[in-house]
Amino acid sequence: MRTIDAIARILKAEGIEYLSCFPTTPVIEAAVEAGIRPIICRQERVGVVIADGYSRVKNGRPAGVFAMQYGPGAENAFPGVATAYSDSTPLLLLPLGHPRDHDRINPLFSSLRTYDSVTKSVEQMNTAGRVGDVMRRAFASLRNGRGGPVMVEIPADLTGATVDSSIADDYTPVPTVVSQADPEEGEKVARVLLAAERPVIVAGAGVLYAEGSAQLVELAEYLQIPVMTTMEGKSAISELHPLALGSGSGVMSGPVLEFLTDADVVLVIGSSMTPHSMVTPIPPGKVVIHSTNDPADIGKGGSPTHALLGDSRLVLSQLLNSVREFSRGEAKTADDGPSSRIESIRAAWLADWSHKLESDTAPINPYRVIWELMRTIPPSEAIVTHDAGSPRFQMMPFYRSDGPRTYLGWGKSHQLGTGLGLAIGAKLAAPDKLCINFMGDAAFGMTGLDFETAVRSDLPIITVVLNNGTMAVETSLMELSHQKHRSRDLGGNYAEIGKSLGGWSERVTDPGQISSAFKRARRATEEGHAALLEFITGAETDYSNRRPFG
Repeated sequence: MRTIDAIARILKAEGIEYLSCFPTTPVIEAAVEAGIRPIICRQERVGVVIADGYSRVKNGRPAGVFAMQYGPGAENAFPGVATAYSDSTPLLLLPLGHPRDHDRINPLFSSLRTYDSVTKSVEQMNTAGRVGDVMRRAFASLRNGRGGPVMVEIPADLTGATVDSSIADDYTPVPTVVSQADPEEGEKVARVLLAAERPVIVAGAGVLYAEGSAQLVELAEYLQIPVMTTMEGKSAISELHPLALGSGSGVMSGPVLEFLTDADVVLVIGSSMTPHSMVTPIPPGKVVIHSTNDPADIGKGGSPTHALLGDSRLVLSQLLNSVREFSRGEAKTADDGPSSRIESIRAAWLADWSHKLESDTAPINPYRVIWELMRTIPPSEAIVTHDAGSPRFQMMPFYRSDGPRTYLGWGKSHQLGTGLGLAIGAKLAAPDKLCINFMGDAAFGMTGLDFETAVRSDLPIITVVLNNGTMAVETSLMELSHQKHRSRDLGGNYAEIGKSLGGWSERVTDPGQISSAFKRARRATEEGHAALLEFITGAETDYSNRRPFG
């Protein structure tokens, strides 16, 4: 068989059902022949993000896959891969490479050389006989340890080369291997948690990928420890749970701010603790316990008091078993816990923001749109994601997710327009969920035409465009240029664009119509239509509790 057919059959053996892609690459036809459905995007960057969204919702089991041509295709994909790398998303990239007789000749673009900085591993399939070995190494890297994009470059002249069919016939899928933390260190940490007076758990995306949410909740309930999540870990615990504080990023909820400030012990689990403007720093003076599956993370964001290396689900189980043993099975009761204080702080914080969340002004306040979404569509029935810029700052503190992967948080790499591809990928992975992406008008300008990808691919998502006609985040950074040249202003009727691309759409100007508009959009998706809601909003620049420490 041809090399490209062997690759496709190995993908199928590894459980791959969808191939996000953009022509021209022979991987597409070979994948279809192997029984894999192609999702053809409008641009490579969005195609990578579709695979990214699929991987997040599936927790990398299986991972999303994206294929593209060499040269321009591989060049256009770079921003999407950079975002996946910054968020440690496991996905497989299959770019064509230039023919081997002029591979890596300057100034030709080389995926092998260029993508090394934004991939977990990258390898060229330089001989036909290595197909099985190269693909096995790629899937081993995808499945084990810290997540991240994995790339296999396929030289164009190799795709038609003949290989023995036994390479595909005898291929065995790669196992996933996880490990617990050092037992002695786990017991030390358990005793620290039991002795803590004001502990807080910070749960990262590693808890989601390890499918450790149930163990997280069990430990939190046993010890009555409040839980906050990182931006990428948002939804690791239902934010409707009495012990859930909310998420922390460049912004945070009122309960996160107060409990993290007051904590004496902080257990950070499933997070790299990478210092970044979108990461909530831990205030000084705390006993910090850091649990991660990558030794390179230890000390990355400051030296922890204790460190645990292992899979988040297994580590949480270890800690739970140890605290049960040391406490002789005497769990703390909710009456002794912080739930009532959490609710009191949240109520006061929401009251401070009620003039925005319940605003009747026109143009519509974007916080009102988020508030009405939560009141209209049960968070357990949806997968929601933000975009970069204003939608991220406005949604992260206030939207309350309800269970693992009911929210996709991202943003250590700040590309506008990422949320649209994530929602399309999420719908592929969870067709029973209502998948919603919030984006601003600037973000729609970056990737909005891929709304047609959702239409054409029968993936009925809801795209929410918050159209304020300007770049609000840049208000304080572009004062003179805007004063002289109106440089922040944007324009467009995005509902009309959505309609012209074949979707259901509606433009909303009345705040009293927000809830009913969401109901109509949901009904449209249930009838099989991708829906676009354009809300005409004000230029809101007030964000909640932005980086108060660190």
